[in-house]
Amino acid sequence: QVQLVESGGGLVQPGGSLRLSCAASGFSLSSYAMSWVRQAPGKGLEWVSCISGGGFTYYTDSVDGRFTISRDNAKNTLYLQMNSLKPEDTAVYYCVQGSQFNYDSAPRGRGTQVTVSS
Repeated sequence: QVQLVESGGGLVQPGGSLRLSCAASGFSLSSYAMSWVRQAPGKGLEWVSCISGGGFTYYTDSVDGRFTISRDNAKNTLYLQMNSLKPEDTAVYYCVQGSQFNYDSAPRGRGTQVTVSS
């Protein structure tokens, strides 16, 4: 049974940093494309970043250069390092067992809230 549990969200000032974690169980995340997606208040689900099974990484334009996706295969954990955060990054962030092509129908966790505000 696929289980994804996100953590690491919180309140941060503009320009600050956060690192999100996603603990996976029931499968080996190194065998799958894994993504982070987010949902801002009143908006739909937005794909943010993906790491392929082969370790290639992809980012949506608005976070490219500021966010870094990675994984620790030994811990079966996915990460998202977020730097230079902006108020428009405020959203609930979800870990997804999928890519930028199927994230909206793929298994995901319950999410973690990220709020960027002064």
